Amino acid sequence: MSGPLRVVLCPHPPLLFRELAGLQDAAADLRVACRTALETALAAAPDEVVVVGGAEESRRWEGATAADVRRFGTTAGRTGPGLPLSLGVGSRLLQEAGWTGPTRRQTVVAEAPDHELDALAAELRGRTGALVLLLGEGSTRRGEKAPGFLDERAFPFDDAVAAALSGGDAAALRDLDAGLAAELAVSGGAVLRLLGRLVTTPVAAELSYRDDPFGVSWFVATWDARTPSDSAQRRTTSSA
Repeated sequence: MSGPLRVVLCPHPPLLFRELAGLQDAAADLRVACRTALETALAAAPDEVVVVGGAEESRRWEGATAADVRRFGTTAGRTGPGLPLSLGVGSRLLQEAGWTGPTRRQTVVAEAPDHELDALAAELRGRTGALVLLLGEGSTRRGEKAPGFLDERAFPFDDAVAAALSGGDAAALRDLDAGLAAELAVSGGAVLRLLGRLVTTPVAAELSYRDDPFGVSWFVATWDARTPSDSAQRRTTSSA
């Protein structure tokens, strides 16, 4: 197989930590969409889950399995340095989806060069029994009260990302304008460019959620990179 078993993309707002969402859960629909996408992907029984998200450095994360949620507003006790936000949200989503198997965690910086993303994509493509969970968001400049304030360029940029995610257009994501993404404060710019490098064959693509309630683009998407021959082999094996 030329790519991972399946790739799920989710955003990583702190509100996905339920204890930060308050009595009126502002991220309830998003949480359901993420959990549904992950539960469906995990039903294929991957050998492992590789979680990749943005952070201030590109590195492999060992040991810590949770974020220090207190940094984002809760009064709960500190859990130590913990994972960066993207990986912490990813770990929480996996926990809520019932995953207890092997998990590998990796971060990439927003300005990661192409050769770094190429190398990581090649490594992940070699893990053919893996589910890859990517954590990243679109622009943060979709309104006057958005974190990055309003930039009209955010709308066509996010529309293009949504079209690529729903259409399985790897080339469009691979060639995403990294400079424009930086100007629009796209936290998932490197992650989206990585997704465009992960698959080299057609995929079954689904964009199951899209919204921007706080001026930040959130996407939930699944790309199934299993080839027809792989599917046929599994049907043959299952019926044997």
